[in-house]
Amino acid sequence: MNESTLYKAWLQYGSKPAGEPFATYRQLLGQIVILGEQDEVYATAVGELKAGLQAMLGIQPVVLNEAPLEGSCLILRTAGKAVIGLVPERQGSEPARWDTGRDAFTLRLVSADGTLRLELVGGSTRGVLYGVFRLLFGIAQGWVPSRLAAREQPVNQLRMINQWDNADGSIERGYAGASIFYRDGEIVQNLKRVRDYARLLASVGINAISINNVNVHERETRWITEAVLPEVARVAEVFRAFGIGVFLSINFAAPLSLGDLETADPLDPGVRRWWTETAKRIYRQIPDFGGFVVKADSEHRPGPFAYGRDHADGANMLADALAPHGGLVIWRCFVYNCMQDWRDRSTDRARAAYDHFKPLDGNFRGNVLLQIKNGPMDFQVREPVSPLFGAMPHTNQMIEFQITQEYTGQQRHLCYLVPQWKQVLDFDTHAADGGAAVKRVVDGTLFGLTYSGVAAVSNIGDDESWTGHPLAQANLFGYGRLIWNPELSAEAIAEEWAGLTFSSDPEITDPIRDMLMASWPIYESYTAPLGVGWMVVPHTHYGPDVDGYEYSRWGTYHFADRDGIGVDRTVSTGTGYTSQYVSPNRERYESLAQCPDELLLFFHHVPYSHRLHSGKTVIQHIYDSHFAGAEAAAELKQAWGAPALQDRIDPLRHTAVANRLAEQAEHAKHWRDVINTYFYRKSGVPDEQGRTIY
Repeated sequence: MNESTLYKAWLQYGSKPAGEPFATYRQLLGQIVILGEQDEVYATAVGELKAGLQAMLGIQPVVLNEAPLEGSCLILRTAGKAVIGLVPERQGSEPARWDTGRDAFTLRLVSADGTLRLELVGGSTRGVLYGVFRLLFGIAQGWVPSRLAAREQPVNQLRMINQWDNADGSIERGYAGASIFYRDGEIVQNLKRVRDYARLLASVGINAISINNVNVHERETRWITEAVLPEVARVAEVFRAFGIGVFLSINFAAPLSLGDLETADPLDPGVRRWWTETAKRIYRQIPDFGGFVVKADSEHRPGPFAYGRDHADGANMLADALAPHGGLVIWRCFVYNCMQDWRDRSTDRARAAYDHFKPLDGNFRGNVLLQIKNGPMDFQVREPVSPLFGAMPHTNQMIEFQITQEYTGQQRHLCYLVPQWKQVLDFDTHAADGGAAVKRVVDGTLFGLTYSGVAAVSNIGDDESWTGHPLAQANLFGYGRLIWNPELSAEAIAEEWAGLTFSSDPEITDPIRDMLMASWPIYESYTAPLGVGWMVVPHTHYGPDVDGYEYSRWGTYHFADRDGIGVDRTVSTGTGYTSQYVSPNRERYESLAQCPDELLLFFHHVPYSHRLHSGKTVIQHIYDSHFAGAEAAAELKQAWGAPALQDRIDPLRHTAVANRLAEQAEHAKHWRDVINTYFYRKSGVPDEQGRTIY
């Protein structure tokens, strides 16, 4: 099949011209020497290398099993063992701490007797695969060979993607078509597209994936049965070849749902035996199975609360079943009261994760990880960092981001999320001396955690471009690059993605990078002011509806009235949420004078006349930001239409992006007018500049 430029994403591998540096690469890579321990991941690396060299340089390298006496060559070898499973072997009664050195690689140029050779050494066969992708990325961007020299090791242990795909082929919060995994209640037979997805993920260092929705329905509950496991094993086989371990989201009530038992009580001996036998059955089919992802006692999902047990009881029961096989339990902390009375101002959804889990610190087994959303609410365009990070020094934990743009334009609007994620990872929790950034919590170094890492909700479907909006591919690429190395800048990641996806010519990469970097602030400016979220159409979450969730059970309120707006989360007069932070963050958010403008209304209820640090009143900021945001959205459309891009990007991709940006520009005006009109009618305060508000 002749794959389109949309489908190839950042793995374009276009033909390179004669001349330097490509002439040197053609000479240097004409021979490949394969040394060390080999497995299917190693075979994938060699196959990817050969295909990439053929596509870009037009060469078919000779493969050797020992270094030649003379002539240039590329030497591939491993410094350690082949990858057997995702999780390291246990040491006695305790799990071994994850060594990310297995995923490391070194690229170096060696010159001897006038002959130039390139050596790629991986910490394991997976490290070789990652090194091959970086080599091909370098060629694709036209780097001189000397620029390849590097030693890279991922910072985070678990680098995970969560699919929210359902067995019927739908995707919860999916905005790029149907599932590539499922159709009509079954796993698809043709797994080519799944393989191509695994290739994209491996190219940016992803090493784990859960392949079904955390809201596990009746059909997906059966994925752990003897009848369906061979089908799951087929999927695991595809990902295994790319060094990616497969996890399943499970239904906590499976012992009941599958008809075997009359209880799912985690302390019941029969239930514990049931899960132990289930784990054995899974590992017989999938020896390198990663483990379970669990959403329990959240949004009507079953869990241990039904039996008077706590989250540690539930997670530990599953952990004990998986432990003999090296499996992990990833227990989500998205637990809150979703049946809240909107009249009750004392109940605060933002408090929930901390209140539920902080008291359980130290009670979880060593192979349990708590998966914590980046903010206390639910992937809003702006919210503070969850105070649970840094609050549980004796518990393995990982952060959860959302690549799919549920509340940030649903891949119909451009919103590059890497700057947001980087701000979260760089946030100092002050939970320990000497720097306690979130990135040090989730990479395990701050508290010496056994397991840690990052997960994110996928944004792909069966759309030709994978992500609906071609520029939304930057979020998937950027997620992988950022969690491999959180010190990378959002700008550098954007530029690298643009160079691989379109062209390494600065006349193309520079404007695309600038568009990406501007897009999150633009989206925020015409949608949610000053930390207020949820002003979206209920259920679909697309488009403005200021009071859509205001009188609902979900706990998502802004409390706007004729005098002011915002949620009082202070200790002195509000819900006390600010007390969950460590000083000085606690005092910063508690203080109306110190609270940053962008989060003001998340923490405080203030009059419309309140003056921000910028000098503007709250109401004038709302007006100004929404007018400016709509104008900036129109400028994104204009920037994409510039001749430098229109004339040099293939029509398929240019048109697809242009259509999305045109839709965004129009929808931004709708956002502007709905939000401004609502607050003008609420406050009665006119716009100082006399612009049209309806």
